[in-house]
Amino acid sequence: MSLLMEEKPRHDSAALPITDAEAQARVQLAACYRVFDLLGWTESIFNHITLRVPGPQRVFLINPFGLQYHEVTASNLVAVDIDGHPVRPTPHPVNRAGFVTHSAIHGHVDGAHCVMHTHTTSGMAVACLEQGLSHDNFYGAQLTGSVAYHEFEGITVNLEERQRMLASIGDRRAVILRNHGLLSIGGDIAEAFMWLWTLQRACDVQIASAAAGAVHPLSDTVRAQCVREAGPREPAVGKAVFAAWMRRLDAAGSNYAD
Repeated sequence: MSLLMEEKPRHDSAALPITDAEAQARVQLAACYRVFDLLGWTESIFNHITLRVPGPQRVFLINPFGLQYHEVTASNLVAVDIDGHPVRPTPHPVNRAGFVTHSAIHGHVDGAHCVMHTHTTSGMAVACLEQGLSHDNFYGAQLTGSVAYHEFEGITVNLEERQRMLASIGDRRAVILRNHGLLSIGGDIAEAFMWLWTLQRACDVQIASAAAGAVHPLSDTVRAQCVREAGPREPAVGKAVFAAWMRRLDAAGSNYAD
């Protein structure tokens, strides 16, 4: 089975012009790819962040397969339908494994307008652990009861896995793909970013602390308190955090908006 989706559009390109809303979504998503690059949340030309274009059409933006994250710009993002087919002509292919995962979530999870997936070292390490994510650190405690797990079934290119994945995820917004990596879901980029940021930091601290010695456990009471006070659920926090990262890109003269 090919890892690439067909490049030829199934739609009349004249029927789907780039609206102002899509243009703005392209800039935000391209910026997000550059933020991931700054954070080191990259895996060569692999992994994806997808974002639904506002409007009645079920159109999603995804990175062109073959480009690294620092090469992604607003203009070279590929707009695809729910089946992963480009909605207008593009010289770029789309990665099948990326879109099988993302289309399942976009198509069936309420409010899943942005989906992020990473293969960071500490994220994959935690995904490989039998016990999964620890809730005994500052970030992990905030995610108590909020993390879904999906069993590894191989490279995600088979459409039949989608229903099993959806059943595993349920209504959670932070997901650990066992033996694979991390995934987050949000109503917009900022929300998905905050869930992934928190999950990633929890994994970073878990791996570092486990290597240092015995970990001091937290009580269920403290974990519950952290959940009530957790930042990932506060929209204003996510928007402020992502805006700060965009300012850093702008200060560095990044060309993400091209």
